[in-house]
This record gives sequence, structure tokens and C-alpha cells, in this order.
Amino acid sequence: MGIEVRPATVFEDVKTIVGPKRPDANVCWCLSYRIPSKQNLALQREERGKFVEKLVGEDPPPGVLAYDGGEVVGWAAVHPRADTSFATNRKIPHVDDDEVWSVWCIRVRPGHRGKGISHALLQGAIEFAKSHGAPAIEGYPVDNKGNKVDLTMAYVGTRRLFEKAGFTKVAETTSVLNGFPRVLMRLELR
Repeated sequence: MGIEVRPATVFEDVKTIVGPKRPDANVCWCLSYRIPSKQNLALQREERGKFVEKLVGEDPPPGVLAYDGGEVVGWAAVHPRADTSFATNRKIPHVDDDEVWSVWCIRVRPGHRGKGISHALLQGAIEFAKSHGAPAIEGYPVDNKGNKVDLTMAYVGTRRLFEKAGFTKVAETTSVLNGFPRVLMRLELR
């Protein structure tokens, strides 16, 4: 059947991928880079899910979802950089003032990894940004040089994943994740 990537407009599917097992748990919900740090820290437990549900109802929604048949199997957070903490991040530079989009989280459900879903998600994020008029899309993956990345830190993707999707490295960053430097990868969409 193949993997289909669609805008994240179904809250229950977003919740399946980025929500907690217990509704009162204080998990990321993929908000860490999406909203200012102060607001992220202030949102607690169930409030986090309610906030994401509101984002899912907005246009554009906060990302894309991958489906294998009718089952949701992955997520990529993608939105205009201006609406994210990357707009003011001191460790990840801006290469210009274009109204670029950022993709900062790619997650594949356990049991579905190793099937190319992260590649499909990144391609879906590119198409999503392009369909909303983005001049370019950026990602901030680790440059792990083929070394193993801890699964809890792999959400940013790898330089190789982004290169396979056509992105090129345009800048170094001072951000480090899981002991690996992060690089600014970019794909022009015009």
C-alpha cells in the first residue's frame, strides 16, 4: 500500500505519536521548539494536549503525519520558522531573512522503524511547506558521521537523512545533541 503523508489535522493521530501514555504526564508534545520556552514550561500536564489540539485546528497545522494504510505511524513537526523558537535561537544562525520554514522533529512509532518512514515524513514536510508558499525549508540535524544516535535524541534527524532529501549544509551551529554537532541544512523551494 505504501506510506501516505498528510497534514496533521486529526488530533487523535497527533496524540498517538507525540502524546503521553497517561494524560496527566508532562511530556514534550513536540512543543519545545514550537513555542517560547517560558510558555512551554508554564503548560503542564493536560494543558499541553489541549494546546496541541488548538494548534491542530489552525491553518497551517503544526506538522504532517505518516500513515501506513489507515494506521498513523509517524510525525514531522514543520512550520514557519517565525512561529518557532528557531526565530530567536542563539545557537542556530539565520543565513538570511527569508520567511523559511523549519522542520525540527521526525518521529516514527516503534515497530515501524527501518521502513523508510522518516524519509517519507521529510519529503511530506517539504511538500507541505512548498504548498504553503515557503521559499525554503531548513532542518537542524546532527552531523553524526554515521555513528549511532541514541533513539531519544534521533528526533532531529541526521545530516545524511536531509542530504538524501536534497538539503545542503549551509551553516555550522553551536548546538550539540547527544554529543554530536548540529548543522543547518536547507532546501530552496523556488
